[in-house]
Order: sequence, then structure tokens, then C-alpha cells
Amino acid sequence: MIATLRGRIADKQAGKVVVDAGGVGYEVSVPVETYSHLGEPGDEAFLHVHTHMRDAAISLFGFHNPRDKGLFEKFIEVSGVGPRLALTLLSGLPTNQLLGAIRTGNTKALVRIPGVGKKTGGRIILELKDKLDAFGDAAEEGAGGAAAVEEEVISVLVGLGSKAQAAARAVRAARRKGAPAEFERLFREAMQLIKR
Repeated sequence: MIATLRGRIADKQAGKVVVDAGGVGYEVSVPVETYSHLGEPGDEAFLHVHTHMRDAAISLFGFHNPRDKGLFEKFIEVSGVGPRLALTLLSGLPTNQLLGAIRTGNTKALVRIPGVGKKTGGRIILELKDKLDAFGDAAEEGAGGAAAVEEEVISVLVGLGSKAQAAARAVRAARRKGAPAEFERLFREAMQLIKR
């Protein structure tokens, strides 16, 4: 079973990425949020991977943080939700909103996601509403999301040749200066600071 994957991006298309690790190209399906965190072909990528085996096929699903991988794995435990629909759920709403919709029983938010009908949305809420404690409460979700973004920015800076300590210092300094926990803006601010 493949749990994580690090390598160079060989190809990147909507919903999937090919990661070249040691001369082997692994095709990995990814949700929108993970796709937006990935660099361009030639850049290094690191993914938390769920290996899904069915019949004779092996499929890889990748995530930029362990929380999204864990949520994906919770979704596929729900009756009638396969890996493709689980990926669509994670692409349909930002993770914090998705968790909030499930916890508050907001079926309307879920059925706006393509492929999720009232029955499926209701089943997801029924089966997962009380099983999401490991994903933190609403306040922790925001903090966890910020930490994940900071970690991703540091990872990309290191991938671009910075030392890990210098990258972490730049990200902390950018946050102190008011940069939001939003990948693109935090990355730009940290890049400016790391040059000094």
C-alpha cells in the first residue's frame, strides 16, 4: 500500500497528476484544493495517498494534507459512496464548509455538489455526523487549515531551493505582518521575505 508519495510532477491535468518517483510515473487523482496546491510540471510534489484496490484495478488518490485524506476515507465507508464521489465531495466545498455542513445536518449544502442527491446527502450526514471528532471543532478547523497552508508554503519554498529553517522563518514573519492563511498570498509574502 502506498501511503505517501514524493517526486517530480511529470504531468498535471484537472483532477489528476502524474508524479515521477524514482523513474516510475504514478497517476494520482486529486481533489480541487490539492490540485491548486500543486506546482507545475518539473516541480516537486508531496502527497498523502489512499491506495484503493477493487477487482484487478489499483487507484491512487492524493491529498495535500492528512486531514483531507482522513475525511476521504470516512466518506468511502458510507454506503453508496465510492472513491470518485468522495473526491467530488472534497472538490465541491472547502473542507471546513464540508465538515460544517455534515455536523449541522445541512443537506442542502451537500446536494449542491454534483452527484450528491438527497438520499446520499442524508446518508452521509446520518453516518458521519457523530464520527468527525478527530477532525477538530470549527475553531480548530480554521487553525488546522492555516497550519496546513503554512506547511505547504514551507514545502514549496524548500522545493525551490530554500533551507527549511529559512522557509519556516519567512512564513512566520509573513503571518506576523498580516499575510492571510491563503496559499498564493502567503507564498508571495514569504518569497519576498526569504530574499532578504
